[in-house]
Amino acid sequence: MKFLFDLLPVILFFVAYKVAGTHPESAHELATQWLGSSVTASQAPILIATAATILATFLQIAIVWFRHHRVDKMLWVSLAIIVVFGGATLFFHDPTFIKWKPTALYWLFACALLISDLAFRRNLIRAMLEVQIRLPEPVWGRLNLAWAAFFIAMGLINLYVAYTFSEDVWVDFKLFGATGLMLAFVLAQGYYLSRHIEEETN
Repeated sequence: MKFLFDLLPVILFFVAYKVAGTHPESAHELATQWLGSSVTASQAPILIATAATILATFLQIAIVWFRHHRVDKMLWVSLAIIVVFGGATLFFHDPTFIKWKPTALYWLFACALLISDLAFRRNLIRAMLEVQIRLPEPVWGRLNLAWAAFFIAMGLINLYVAYTFSEDVWVDFKLFGATGLMLAFVLAQGYYLSRHIEEETN
């Protein structure tokens, strides 16, 4: 359930884009009503989807705050990035900004992992997981580097899809492709960690 909740902005982006695409006249009318008459019919779906994502992220934070009376820092970071890149897309009517948003978020995560480890000697992956599992020190280091490399790769893959394929394909990739790659990486990580946990307990 938490996994779906975390994906809420991405899911709403996908749904809003597809619904707007199947109702082009209504989508264009709505977009011009809120964003100005210069919006073209082809721009309407991505602009409506972007607006939906911004609203969904605010809703996410409101729900988390209401339930826990605190909001994780990463969620605030995600909100800041979607407001900046999504806001630029809405203001300039240019989807380039929203297409760069996932890459900016991935690379920010990668920088946080690397800088925290190299500059402050603090392994963020260990800080998040050491309550649940016990691992040898070298494994924590490799795990931190693996996540940083994964986020860097995801940022590059997002740009490749965004600039090589159609906008419609990129929207599909944003939900299904990126989520699938994340799940595959987590499963591979789980298998790798299980081997080391077993070695520690034998």
